[in-house]
Amino acid sequence: MANSYFQFKHFRIEQGSCAMKVCTDACVLGAAADLTGTARLLDIGTGTGLLALMAAQRNPAAIIEAVELDPAAAAQAAANAAASPWADRIRIQAQSLAHYAATHPAPFDHILCNPPFFRHSLLSPDAARTTARHTSPDTLSFAELADFAARFLAPSGQLTVLLPPPEMLHFERKAALAGLFLHSQLVVRHRPGSKILRHISSFGHQPQPRQVQELAIHEAASEAYSAEFRALLQDFYLAF
Repeated sequence: MANSYFQFKHFRIEQGSCAMKVCTDACVLGAAADLTGTARLLDIGTGTGLLALMAAQRNPAAIIEAVELDPAAAAQAAANAAASPWADRIRIQAQSLAHYAATHPAPFDHILCNPPFFRHSLLSPDAARTTARHTSPDTLSFAELADFAARFLAPSGQLTVLLPPPEMLHFERKAALAGLFLHSQLVVRHRPGSKILRHISSFGHQPQPRQVQELAIHEAASEAYSAEFRALLQDFYLAF
């Protein structure tokens, strides 16, 4: 059974009421996203509030909003934010992205999202976990996410998304239809040369040459964390 909380160096994530718990790839997203110059940031589908809290720690000047459809997860995210050192800079919105868009928020310098991505696999019997993990007409779609970002990103803003490779290709097509261009991509693997686990991709309004980097979580021949992974997460993980 997953722990009811995950302790980081500067904050704790209580996660007993959330379908999706703290995971390594989400932590990589929170640590790797380029937040340079970010004054306003939105975390879409915040779950436990992890990405919002990581962004608050990394960027002391950022005002952060987070949207979560599931009421129990939104309540837990709000409690996690309130218990953190950055409670005055984080606001949790318990509503769908469509309802949030209807409030016409001010433009964002950065939007983060770890969206539902199991488009074709069997649904979980746990309804909350299904909402968190699977795209469906009732939850966040790739097209909805891309269209929202195209509307509410500042002219130089960035949308950074975490997805497995096949789903990222699908999202790239939706982003292109919405007028967003792929700027950079972090390729995440278990170890050097192994199967690609996730792509962390950033999109913006203007075309530019694509930058691609790789991150191996573990060393080539052991379960030890790689030096690159340790450096990326050293400000967050107690073990580092």
